[in-house]
Amino acid sequence: MRCERCLGFPMTFTLCAVSRWGGLRCRSARYGAGHCLKSVSGMNGRALMSKQASEQTFGPFSLRVDDGIGWVVIDHPPKQLVDGELIGGLIGLLNAVEAANEAGDEVSVLVFESADPDFFLMHGDVEQILAMEAPADVPAEPNMAAVTFDRCRTIGVATIGMIDGVARGGGSEFLLSLDMRFAGPRTVLGQPEVAMGIIPGASGTQRLARLVGRSRALEIVLSGNDVNAEEAAAIGYVNRVLPSDELRAHTAQVARRIAASPRLSIAKAKQAVDAALGPVEPGLLTETQAMMACSATGQHVPLMQRFLDAGGQTREVERDQEKMAAVVDQMLELD
Repeated sequence: MRCERCLGFPMTFTLCAVSRWGGLRCRSARYGAGHCLKSVSGMNGRALMSKQASEQTFGPFSLRVDDGIGWVVIDHPPKQLVDGELIGGLIGLLNAVEAANEAGDEVSVLVFESADPDFFLMHGDVEQILAMEAPADVPAEPNMAAVTFDRCRTIGVATIGMIDGVARGGGSEFLLSLDMRFAGPRTVLGQPEVAMGIIPGASGTQRLARLVGRSRALEIVLSGNDVNAEEAAAIGYVNRVLPSDELRAHTAQVARRIAASPRLSIAKAKQAVDAALGPVEPGLLTETQAMMACSATGQHVPLMQRFLDAGGQTREVERDQEKMAAVVDQMLELD
């Protein structure tokens, strides 16, 4: 039995209740909390962090806090897929940062990077998507992945992504949820979901439209074409692109400058900027409902199966733009 409301097709899969990661519960009255959550210790979000360098682990996320900057490494082998374990770890991480700041520790910036040299984050696990049951009803709330990613926007610290690899699908959506994105020249971004019979379902439609405008967002979402680093910087998908050997230094300089400011000012500045853009929550619900409507038809099943049969969701294919484009063409029977 699965909870489609909290699964957030296609992103959270096995995540139905995350009480071990800070007290959240399944929002579907049909199912009891905790029936499909893997037990993972050490993620209750209550441990506090010091200003000095120390490391804590929250599932795939390891956190080292140094002078107000939280350096977060994402290590989710073998493919850096976005799944329930990753969402649960992110909840634990964000809960811990909020708890630390409430207790008086100053964590002002979170910088996210990947332990994988080729992938920042991939996307949802297509094999798990195919194993899911069709949604039973129309969701009344945004899915858990979208809600969790949105916390990276609303949390009262600056969130920065440092990327020099591939981030498609849910990986791109997580990156888009951060306040800033600094990219190296190997960066490749994309939202291939429409070609797979669904739509971006973890806030991608809402973030892209705000960052790059409606027409460019639709080009990215509807075509499924990859966006390289230079184009991403030109259209606002990322803040800027830097040489690989300068990426960390630039990111650290920005993070240190932000962390030197009063944390309340950082939080209030984020709130004020967001107020200029209008609320995102209604759009997140529309996105979740649209994604569920697509998945209810089953149209994604043959497309995703062809994607897997053609070598999609393998490291060899997904780190090569030409090979990935060929797989998508084969999936759509364009070749």
